[in-house]
Amino acid sequence: MLEKTTRINYLFDFYQTLLTPKQRNYMELYYLEDYSLGEISETFHVSRQAVYDNIRRTEAMLEEYEEKLNLYAKFQERQQLIEELQGKLTDQKEVLDSLERLKDLD
Repeated sequence: MLEKTTRINYLFDFYQTLLTPKQRNYMELYYLEDYSLGEISETFHVSRQAVYDNIRRTEAMLEEYEEKLNLYAKFQERQQLIEELQGKLTDQKEVLDSLERLKDLD
């Protein structure tokens, strides 16, 4: 469940401007503010089922946008490359530090 929530949060970050204000409100309250379906339904004076249906349809829309645009997938690829580069930089720094220590022994 946490993995799904994290994915939806990222998709929402990338594609929220493509949603209607109502969809954005429901998603923000449900995923970002951790409101229950009942709390959202009370806030907007609609049924709990209406909120549930809207959130599920919006999730499906976000997945469709990702399928077509791949912004989240590209973001993940960049993050992986950054981690790899950071690892290589750390390795290089360790090598340079070792060389510096050897130089100081001379």
